[in-house]
Amino acid sequence: MRQGLSADTLLAAYASGIFPMAEHEDDPELFWVDPRQRGILPLTGFHISRSLARTLRRADFAVRFDTDFVGVVTGCADREETWINTTLRALYAELAARGHAHSCEVRDATGALVGGVFGVAIGGAFFGESMFSRRTDASKVALAHLVDRLRLGGFTLFDTQFITPHLRHLGAIEVPRGTYRRMLAEALETRAQFDPDRPAPDGQELVQRNAQTS
Repeated sequence: MRQGLSADTLLAAYASGIFPMAEHEDDPELFWVDPRQRGILPLTGFHISRSLARTLRRADFAVRFDTDFVGVVTGCADREETWINTTLRALYAELAARGHAHSCEVRDATGALVGGVFGVAIGGAFFGESMFSRRTDASKVALAHLVDRLRLGGFTLFDTQFITPHLRHLGAIEVPRGTYRRMLAEALETRAQFDPDRPAPDGQELVQRNAQTS
């Protein structure tokens, strides 16, 4: 499935509860996925471990939003096997230009992009697509800041699509398809705003704010 796929079609698909994937980077075809058990990350249930809290407080990384969306997508696709093909890269870039896709970038002291996460936003729902890490804890730092940004913006649903041990450790859970669809319907009716220009909080503030909402 490729011909006729547009950014608007992609948004409609997310709003209906399905999402696209490719078999591999060079495959021009896409297929729709609708898991029976859906991964979500409760925005009031994000778990910051002691080790992650130490990393956040050390402030080894600089965190920004929407400053290098293409770089984050490229980093996420830079692996032996990826579901992000050329078609999806172009569509995600278009959604980002229209304010419907966002990224969180993590850079080290040299300014190198060492981690990040990106996803699609509609109403009060955020559909997390992928994340990557080139330094220890970089992707966790990105996810912690993204969750904080979504909470501040009034989002009510963070869809992770699937569950991995990594996400489960951070507080992600699975819900049945019917439960997810009800949560999605409510989130789509919610007015939320993703503010990429608001400065990221320092690590101590982020840890404290997360503790107050968890």
